[in-house]
Amino acid sequence: MRILFIGDVMGEPGQDMFEETVPVLKRSLHPQLTIANGENATRGRGINEKVYKKLLKAGADVITMGNHTWDNQEIQDFISSTNKLIRPANFSAGQVPGAGHTIVNVNGVKVGVLNIQGRVFMNPSDDPFAVAEDLISKMEKETSVIFVDFHGEATSEKEAFAWNFDGRISAVIGTHTHVQTNDARILPQGTAFLSDVGFTGPYDGILGMRRGNVISRFKNQMPTRFEVETDGQQTLGAVMIDVDEKTGRAKKIKNIRVDPDHPYMD
Repeated sequence: MRILFIGDVMGEPGQDMFEETVPVLKRSLHPQLTIANGENATRGRGINEKVYKKLLKAGADVITMGNHTWDNQEIQDFISSTNKLIRPANFSAGQVPGAGHTIVNVNGVKVGVLNIQGRVFMNPSDDPFAVAEDLISKMEKETSVIFVDFHGEATSEKEAFAWNFDGRISAVIGTHTHVQTNDARILPQGTAFLSDVGFTGPYDGILGMRRGNVISRFKNQMPTRFEVETDGQQTLGAVMIDVDEKTGRAKKIKNIRVDPDHPYMD
């Protein structure tokens, strides 16, 4: 089982980069399952149905979210009617629409996908460890292959989560910081880990936003409207994971970056 995971798609530039690059990656790498984080996909804040369908058409099989899940109110109209869009499972359970996990059938093999949000330097949410324990225990009864998108700020929290569930899940891949880290590894019991996969969108922005606005905020501390950078070059952050579909153990993990400084080579 090969899983391709694409980091936070950021606004229209991210959508364009996704449409351009993901089909190339899929033809080259032949993943059986492609997952993308879409929490910044619509104008940099949340996702609407049009963009959701656009990413599916371009190659995503499942889309995960994060702290900007509810920034587009439209998501509430369709998130509960699909098993291909999930939001962090540790949002107030039973009180918000949608689900925090899904199980998809990939060529006869069931794969669990779980979305969790961290609590360190993030908006309040339920305990990610306790919520994940409950859901992983349920998914383990159906499948050995479980992928987790951990949307969080603190590297230590992501690492702690991965070590806590080492051997019970196939991969823990971090999102949210928009900066791809260089710590990809497979833990002793077979769980693949990467602190952050990076993002997909404006390479010449600051974390995808217009440079001038961000620089101004740092210099004068005055309120500034952050907007997605629409000029310049683009980047795509991704990771490829090979998993033994019988045991759920990861066999290989490889970072992928595609941008002018890291051209993709098959």
